[in-house]
Amino acid sequence: MTKQADYQLLYQQARALFEGENDWIANASNLAALLFNGLADVNFAGFYRVKNGELILGPFQGQVAYVHFQGQVAYVHIAFGSGVCGTAAQTRTTQVVEDVHRFTGHIACDTSSNSEIVVPIFANGQLWGVLDIDSPKLARFDQDDRTGLEKLAPLFLPKA
Repeated sequence: MTKQADYQLLYQQARALFEGENDWIANASNLAALLFNGLADVNFAGFYRVKNGELILGPFQGQVAYVHFQGQVAYVHIAFGSGVCGTAAQTRTTQVVEDVHRFTGHIACDTSSNSEIVVPIFANGQLWGVLDIDSPKLARFDQDDRTGLEKLAPLFLPKA
């Protein structure tokens, strides 16, 4: 199967999971689990939502890690412009990072992560948050992942 076919299947599965359910937490939880289990070589899949001018950890699948950064648990609250997630939020563009160890200011939630993709999510034209997926494999993510995840990322949000 090609990556495009894999993402099409994930898209269909996600749509079926969200049928008749408008609770964003339930849907984001299911989407995080679907992506974590449905994508190869992934060690974190989850959401950060915008609240009070920063990103706050939402539903995810992966290791629980307490990484202290400047006196805070770094991965729970992320400032715009900090790390890959904060950069995606600030620039409002998908970030594909082949080697997180070469990304200035990378925030390590799981020390086995080597590459990352972060997709901004918009609701009603406003930044809602980001989808963050990490991999222990270098250069795991490419244009096919970007295209597939940009289509999948906002599916869990309630329909207006």
